[in-house]
Amino acid sequence: MSGSSNDEDDTTDREHREVGRGLLDEEMGPSGAMAHLYRGEIHRMRFWRERLDRTTNWAVIILTAILTWAFSSESNPHYVLLAGTAILCVFLTIEARRYRGYDIWRSRMRTLQRNVFAYGLDPSQGLEDPDWRVTLSKDYRRPRLKVSRMEAIAHRLRRVYLPLFSVLLGAWVLRILAFANRPWPESAAIGRIPGSVVTAIVALGYVGLFVVALNRKTWHAETELMTEDLRKK
Repeated sequence: MSGSSNDEDDTTDREHREVGRGLLDEEMGPSGAMAHLYRGEIHRMRFWRERLDRTTNWAVIILTAILTWAFSSESNPHYVLLAGTAILCVFLTIEARRYRGYDIWRSRMRTLQRNVFAYGLDPSQGLEDPDWRVTLSKDYRRPRLKVSRMEAIAHRLRRVYLPLFSVLLGAWVLRILAFANRPWPESAAIGRIPGSVVTAIVALGYVGLFVVALNRKTWHAETELMTEDLRKK
């Protein structure tokens, strides 16, 4: 039984080495099926990356327009900035959904990079995931979202939207303090809603955003750099 197990291990290791070696041999090289597969995953990932960027661009454009209008006249109401916060929440939801799709293609690309190209360039480091073929095969047979909705929202908050929300909050406070003729929190009132209630709702909303964005937990996004030092060698 021990000899059979060793033979199986040798066969598996030889298969892994053949995949890595084939990428660098002249007769196979980058024109092999694996290289074409990798190129296709790069194309899909780039397409979804562009969709993410378009959502962010629209969010920034609308934010700029709202800020410009809010400060263009003293008669313009301050609550338009709060409406801008609601609009940003809509864009955040859309972008989080797109990020979950983007992660499908990115995870496949990273699987190929870590277990094929990295191994082919330096087999002495071994394989990070000996079962990467099985994992990738299952994902091709039945693609699934690997990132939860809350993780995607937290990721986009940390990377993009938390600074945008912070800008809106600062602009709202500045707009009230600069143009209001009543003391805070009376000046934050919206119609018949007292300013204290509005302030409490805004504070609770932003506390919730910060809690979601800064919550430390296990991330399932493929090799996302959440806490690593990018300059660490």
